[in-house]
Amino acid sequence: MKKLLLLAGLAMIATLGFGQTSPRASAESNDVSVNYGQPSKRDRQIFGGLVPYDKVWRAGANEATEITFKKDMNFGGKPVKAGTYTLFVIPTESEWTIILNSELKQWGSFNYDKIKDKDVLSVTVPVKRTSSVVEKLTYRFDENNNLIIEWDDTMVEIPISN
Repeated sequence: MKKLLLLAGLAMIATLGFGQTSPRASAESNDVSVNYGQPSKRDRQIFGGLVPYDKVWRAGANEATEITFKKDMNFGGKPVKAGTYTLFVIPTESEWTIILNSELKQWGSFNYDKIKDKDVLSVTVPVKRTSSVVEKLTYRFDENNNLIIEWDDTMVEIPISN
């Protein structure tokens, strides 16, 4: 009976709009896929506000972003083995450090200090400004298979090659 009441209470909370999570989204190329929580801007200051500068960010919402390489590749000019990794970001105003970590199924980046010894690689890429505001955090691949991350007025591009 207690479980039934708890479930009913949780359903009511969700109905009222509390505890909502951002939807999951994905981007895929022939050899790489990204799975992430897709938050919206909703009139908020994103970088340097909601996402603080100089702190590790989960690169999405809710569960940390995961990236899967179907074969050995180069990510940002560095070799990476086929497999799935958690993707973390340390944003600054002018550049982002992109981190691949072997510890999967992380909720946010709260435990990063405990798992940073499992970093596989990190690369630094410059920040570019978008021509218009991007409402939802978006991961996509361009025609050269580079990974593009866009949100608000900010974009970074990570080269990916065989």
